[in-house]
Amino acid sequence: MAENDTVLAAAREWRGAPLALATVTSTWGSAPRPRGSHMLVHADGRFEGSVSGGCVETDILATAAEVIAGKPSALKTYGVADAAAWEVGLPCGGEISVLVQPVSAEGFDPELFDRIAEAREAGGSLAVHTDLDSGHSDLRPLETGAVFVNRYDPPRRLLIVGAVQIAQALAALARPLGVETIVIDPRARFLTEERFPGTTLDDRWPDEAIESLRPGPATAVVTLSHDTKIDDPALLAALASDAGYVGALGSRKSHAARRERLAAAGVSPEQLDRIDAPVGIDIGAIGPSEIALSIAAAMVEAFHASR
Repeated sequence: MAENDTVLAAAREWRGAPLALATVTSTWGSAPRPRGSHMLVHADGRFEGSVSGGCVETDILATAAEVIAGKPSALKTYGVADAAAWEVGLPCGGEISVLVQPVSAEGFDPELFDRIAEAREAGGSLAVHTDLDSGHSDLRPLETGAVFVNRYDPPRRLLIVGAVQIAQALAALARPLGVETIVIDPRARFLTEERFPGTTLDDRWPDEAIESLRPGPATAVVTLSHDTKIDDPALLAALASDAGYVGALGSRKSHAARRERLAAAGVSPEQLDRIDAPVGIDIGAIGPSEIALSIAAAMVEAFHASR
């Protein structure tokens, strides 16, 4: 999941140091973090990630320190039924189980972080199987009864075609969502670092750029230029890929004309139906920032639906 990106990055940075990994293995009710969420704890007290959004982190840090010091893995459950619910529980009403493992050959082997990184960089997913009784993780399916399987998907990406004002707002929104963003536009005057600070810029023609970037299920492609010479080739390339979300700016009338053009280019009705147009969730958006918000929401919805 995208929320674990910072944890995986910290695992590489802290490699070789004594570490413990906390993982949400099950949830009930209104748990604040989903299954598979990680928190990585360094021996010096630093940590990255979250397993509850703040409710039980203090207790998890204490348990992690014990695991780092040599105690075995620990599976802990927190909820409002606990006597100390308001201290180390979940007053929001949920319940979670969290496994705290040493980052070692006996627990979560550091090599697993490398395998996860390799799979994600290649655009693939990887499943890690963990024996909840022993706290040992492996890539191979385990034969024991209590097993938790965590799937690590490739990093989410957003390919924005058209360096327009909506694109500026959308790129800014994608950053805190953990979505790598690439803005594609062959028009040099539009595609500038000043207009898109901290964003990867690609000045190739959209079809060439998209084909080379090979969108998969964790990639969204959104066309915003309002120029058919730019948007249509981008959509043809996106629909020929496995992109998880394809959206196009424009009214229903302009999209009907777009469908006719793309159909004439050989796109099937089923493929045309993949295009979300008018792009975004209908929130009555007015102005670039609100339109960008509606697009970001539709993109996130599509990413979750593909899991």
